[in-house]
Amino acid sequence: MNKNLIIYYSRKGENYLNGKIINLSKGNTEICAEFVRDAVGGDMFEIETKKEYSKNYHLCTEEAKKEFNNHARPELKEYLGDIGDYKNIFICGPCWWGTYPMAVFSLIEGLDFKGKNIYPLMTHEGSGLGSAVKDLQKICKGACVKTGLAVHGADASKSRRAVTDWAKESEED
Repeated sequence: MNKNLIIYYSRKGENYLNGKIINLSKGNTEICAEFVRDAVGGDMFEIETKKEYSKNYHLCTEEAKKEFNNHARPELKEYLGDIGDYKNIFICGPCWWGTYPMAVFSLIEGLDFKGKNIYPLMTHEGSGLGSAVKDLQKICKGACVKTGLAVHGADASKSRRAVTDWAKESEED
């Protein structure tokens, strides 16, 4: 059995869902990451920035846009060192400006993905996977980036079946 790692960045608090700003006690991506863990098992690693994003949703989107435009790599509270024990790596995050938050890239750019299977999961409010798959193919050198899954953020809590079915495909690889 292949060992799985579920890397995720998720935003709780103010979020945009179906045209409204809603306060979430748990972020949509965290919900989906937990569905992955429940489906196939694995270790979870939450990406957290040292400098927190604004609690205000609109200000957060401006901070994220600035990071995106500057190709920033925000400093993280913790980094992964060696991922050698893992075969399958699920990279889960919200779609911010067409790709993962820059904090995800802060983490993964320093890792050796040679021989790994990468499974992209992205929560979104209309952008789907954006350029996430292409971005992972560029950064995760030597990995096989598999078919990704886009989950509408407002439907995250109702996506258990879709996430489970998608994640279980990793057991066939």
